[in-house]
Amino acid sequence: MSENFEPRILAYCCQWCSYAAADLAGAMRLQYPANVRIIRVPCTGRIDILHMLRAFEDGADGVFLSGCLLDDCHYKTGNYKATRRVAYAKQLLAQTGLDPGRLEMFYNSSAMGPQFAQTCRDFVGRVRELGPAWTEQPQKATA
Repeated sequence: MSENFEPRILAYCCQWCSYAAADLAGAMRLQYPANVRIIRVPCTGRIDILHMLRAFEDGADGVFLSGCLLDDCHYKTGNYKATRRVAYAKQLLAQTGLDPGRLEMFYNSSAMGPQFAQTCRDFVGRVRELGPAWTEQPQKATA
């Protein structure tokens, strides 16, 4: 693995809590890696498994969803739905030969700017240790 490897990370953030936490981190001038690309979504419960997997197909080395704290979702159960979908998508990643650690679910409130920045740094570090996703060979599907 190259020491210069910088992973491409896609973050789906709910607009109510996690995106607000990212905004707070920016307002507080907290540093987190610039290679984390944030997509603001109404709720992480709206992210389908296909969105997660397509990000890897399109070249992401890691993907995370960041939603409201559990039992604090603006849409009641959206973050629980997202948590179940992430767990299932991790199983699918493992079946294709990609490390399921490349996909994660996190929870942040709008006041957790420092924690959001740390989450980004930690996740980028984890994916950096795994190396580029595209160098891994997928397992052949068996009928």
